[in-house]
Amino acid sequence: MTGRFRLGVALSLLALAASGVYAQTSKVDLGKREYETNCANCHGAAGKGHGPYVEFLKKSPPDLTTLAKANGGILPMERLYQSITGNAVSAHGSRDMPIWGREYSIEAAKYYADMPYDAEAYVRARVLALLEYINRLQVK
Repeated sequence: MTGRFRLGVALSLLALAASGVYAQTSKVDLGKREYETNCANCHGAAGKGHGPYVEFLKKSPPDLTTLAKANGGILPMERLYQSITGNAVSAHGSRDMPIWGREYSIEAAKYYADMPYDAEAYVRARVLALLEYINRLQVK
């Protein structure tokens, strides 16, 4: 993980925490909501890769609960971030997994239509909330 990316992740998480969006201090768990809305159909409610859409996929989705364990106890945040946003094409294999970065950008453009907004920050906030939730799913 590059130092610049690490700093960006840290600053974004601090901004989320300071704004009350952070899952532990908010009444709405944004990461969990993001996961249940966009990931659970394939990865399963518990993140083990046994969602109801698995039978329709060309390749079984990974067990998200063991990502840190398989990576020396550290969740591979940068790799996951790149995979979710669509920047790590090989991670998607057959492209069964949607490119959520693009989907989030499209949603933001529709929602904010005539208002100024930072599309990159919007996408980053949603992905980081999701990553924070995936981090909570990790087995110890």
